[in-house]
Amino acid sequence: MSALSLSALAKGFARRFCLNSSRSFHLNLLQKCRNRKNLLTSSQPGHVDIKPLEGIKILDLTRVLAGPFASMILGDLGAEVIKVERPGVGDDTRAWGPPFVGKESAYFLSVNRNKKSIAVNLKDPKGATIIKELASVCDVFIENYIPGKLGEMGLGYEDIKKVAPQIVYCSITGYGQTGPMSHRAGYDSIACAVSGLMHITGPQDGDPVRPGVAMTDLATGLYTHGAIMAGLLQRHKTGKGQHIDCNLLSSQVACLTHIAANYLNGQKEAKRWGTAHESIVPYQAFKTRDGYLVVGAGNDNQFVKLCKILNLMRLAEDPKYKTNKLRVQNRKELLEIVSARFSEKKTDDWLQMFEDTGVPYGPINSIQQVFSDPQVIHNGLIMEMDHPSAGQISVPGPAVRFSDFQVSSPKPPPVIGQHTVEVLKSTLAYDDDYINELMKAGIVTQNSQH
Repeated sequence: MSALSLSALAKGFARRFCLNSSRSFHLNLLQKCRNRKNLLTSSQPGHVDIKPLEGIKILDLTRVLAGPFASMILGDLGAEVIKVERPGVGDDTRAWGPPFVGKESAYFLSVNRNKKSIAVNLKDPKGATIIKELASVCDVFIENYIPGKLGEMGLGYEDIKKVAPQIVYCSITGYGQTGPMSHRAGYDSIACAVSGLMHITGPQDGDPVRPGVAMTDLATGLYTHGAIMAGLLQRHKTGKGQHIDCNLLSSQVACLTHIAANYLNGQKEAKRWGTAHESIVPYQAFKTRDGYLVVGAGNDNQFVKLCKILNLMRLAEDPKYKTNKLRVQNRKELLEIVSARFSEKKTDDWLQMFEDTGVPYGPINSIQQVFSDPQVIHNGLIMEMDHPSAGQISVPGPAVRFSDFQVSSPKPPPVIGQHTVEVLKSTLAYDDDYINELMKAGIVTQNSQH
């Protein structure tokens, strides 16, 4: 038996000796975190530094967008996220550029803050063992492999459940764990098309259009984040973990909401409306002299106010436009008149005229204009960090703010394998000799500069 095997055997015995107590500890972790928070709240009035997921460990095997977006949100809420990457290349999105900031892609930087990166070769049995041992002391396991792929490596739910019955194991796929399409890889654009979203997106008389960002991936990430939180709460009640099945297709079909209900209840097929709304008129973008303005008259009172702003009170008095139903029926004629009026002034002029009128409105901003907007700045949606290799970086900040804690002082997205040695030492108690043997064998790698 090799020295590496003997060392691994000895360490495996020691870890197995401590495993039962570790499992028992984590089964009660949420209750302890809640008790700790209550104690601090009563003893330290006004204390705002305790985040809801502090003490929760997440083992993140996801790549690209949906999974990393979900784990980033959980990291913002205080969880310790251990991101597992392939040695050498890491997450696919590290190469998705330009633009790059230094050697890091802006894409990767946008969804990977507050994470530690370890580089492990999962195809090597010893690498798979490392993942199992990490899972045994973690609360959440997230992965986005094709169904069955991790099972081939001994890392499927049933495999992990044996060593970590407390684990909340969340799988993200294109179409689900079972069914006629479950074997297919999941890609945002394909799921966007199959789910019907692309069918209803684009100009009224034009071709289907893919949304400007990967909304299907992002929606799945949001569903995943919520599902994991629910899984942790369920574990607090039952003392047991479970398997969560998230997928792109289900997420996007669920988000069809009223479009789906229109068909399911009235067999009404949907179509593309550009920026307009099928059931509300006017409710769309209008071209101005130098840009676009989106205006929505959601009720009859708002329509009268709109007519007053446009100096078109004759429309408000015309029986053809008295109700929204009539405005929808006479859409074409009404919009021609309104569109002509909007084209007479610049966007800024219209913005001043609409201010404080009670009519919903807003310009179509460029991305530069978005991040210059006073409300965007006020909401803390520009988050700055010092990255270890890229220097000062800025990414979109969290969308939600809380009264009792702040999502502040974020850790920058890691470089590949930045925390490999740290995690193996602090979480698994590996010694330097064993870690060096793993590195020499290419089973793990540590970033040489960090």
